[in-house]
Amino acid sequence: MEYKFNNFYELITFQAKKRKKKIALFSDDKKITYGDMLQKVDRLAGFLVEQGVKKGDKIALFLRNSPEFIYTIFAASKIGAVLVPINTFLKEDELTYILEDSGSSVLIASGIYSKVVNGSKASSLCQLILWKGEESPKSEDSHSFKDALKSNTVAEHTQLGLEDTAVIIYTSGTTGKPKGAMLSHKNIFSNAMSGAITIKVKPKDRGIIFLPMFHSFTFTAGLILPMYVGMSIVIIKSVQPFSNIFKQTLTKRVTLFFGIPSVYNALAKANLPWYFMWFNKIRAFVSGAAALQPKTIEAMAKKFKRATLLEGYGLSEASPAVSMNTFKKQKVGSVGTALHGYEMKVVDEDMNEIPRGGIGDIIVRGDNIMKGYLNRPEATSETIVNGWLLTGDMGYMDDDNFLFIVDRKKDLIISKGINVYPREIEEVIDVFKGVMSSAVIGIVDDKSGEVPIAYVELEEDVETIDEYALKKYLREHLANYKVPKHIYFIDELPKNATGKVLKRVLKERLKEDKD
Repeated sequence: MEYKFNNFYELITFQAKKRKKKIALFSDDKKITYGDMLQKVDRLAGFLVEQGVKKGDKIALFLRNSPEFIYTIFAASKIGAVLVPINTFLKEDELTYILEDSGSSVLIASGIYSKVVNGSKASSLCQLILWKGEESPKSEDSHSFKDALKSNTVAEHTQLGLEDTAVIIYTSGTTGKPKGAMLSHKNIFSNAMSGAITIKVKPKDRGIIFLPMFHSFTFTAGLILPMYVGMSIVIIKSVQPFSNIFKQTLTKRVTLFFGIPSVYNALAKANLPWYFMWFNKIRAFVSGAAALQPKTIEAMAKKFKRATLLEGYGLSEASPAVSMNTFKKQKVGSVGTALHGYEMKVVDEDMNEIPRGGIGDIIVRGDNIMKGYLNRPEATSETIVNGWLLTGDMGYMDDDNFLFIVDRKKDLIISKGINVYPREIEEVIDVFKGVMSSAVIGIVDDKSGEVPIAYVELEEDVETIDEYALKKYLREHLANYKVPKHIYFIDELPKNATGKVLKRVLKERLKEDKD
């Protein structure tokens, strides 16, 4: 691939010159042009220099969705700093862990998170805590964003190259402590360009961001991709109230809708007003972060006949997108074909490619593959082998090169020597009437080695379902050894910020209950 820019700051400078008066961001009732945006970026960069930030420093972001988040991306790039976006759902100890692990010297946080920040060790770990917004608490480290933009310091553009680290994205920690994936400008630009090709993005498109900006899917697909193309972004600070997302989608004439399965589950069932269905301009729904249920895909196709739901697959270590269904061809249950410029294979444990239809380990190669894990050379060498990223997912490819995810390798259950894939069981459970979603894990069993058990979350308006009827249904659709030994009904499955079920939490709860 050829790249037009070496770093994020070059990107925003180019767009500000080419599209000076075009609206880059819609936020509440504000309209920010590309020209205005560059001015704010330059002033913020100057302010950061005044605070002592220099090339190579790591700036941790604990920010809600806001224009300020986006300005900081480009301001950090101008002065050669590295971004560390942090999950704003984390608690004090978790925030402290990432600040320590990343070696961040600066923390920029929203005032609404002051309790968590003050309860962490941030003040002793970071040179600066910058609070933004009118709700900022008064303290020595407190600065309103408006004041920051009054800086007269001119920050020099510290040239960063394509191979330089741009951002460190921490994994969701579904299987243990989060690790920092170091992503270069090339990694992010590669992903943005490949995604733009598949989704056929044009400058006239408009995207909407309501998913957290700290997540890799939102960061690359929701932020950098639109900026790379020169389109407009509608910023939503919070998912709640959900009605506001519909309102902004309609009034701002959004054409590209970026969401996750839980959002599409809700959309598929929502009783939307006729005028929304008639006047919305959405041409593509893009789904990432977790697997879509087949019933959701089918319901969305029936409801939105003028738009296409494009399901993709990715992981933070791949910047994050790897594959996606296309406008020309979609397959229910598949996460599509490799994005432009990338290679995917399904291999055995010796890294030999498996024939089509055979289940094995999914590996990926391309310009999107991370530089490695921060301060973890051993974990990096175990994850990247001869340029191939070992995703940790298992699946198979069909004759059309469409990839089908079977499960996480670490979630595999081996019962009497036979591989049992939790996702296969979950897909059957999820179809049963009254079920919202499910999660299947394996537990130790004296006779079988391991057996599956299921946790089931019911739909909002369903108080209970007949467990006997559910088990009978499962026995009709699954081999006996795949039918969960126990089924536990749970108010809500534990999930991370993007709706991915945290199975390790279920395993920990089960262990605690036994103890």
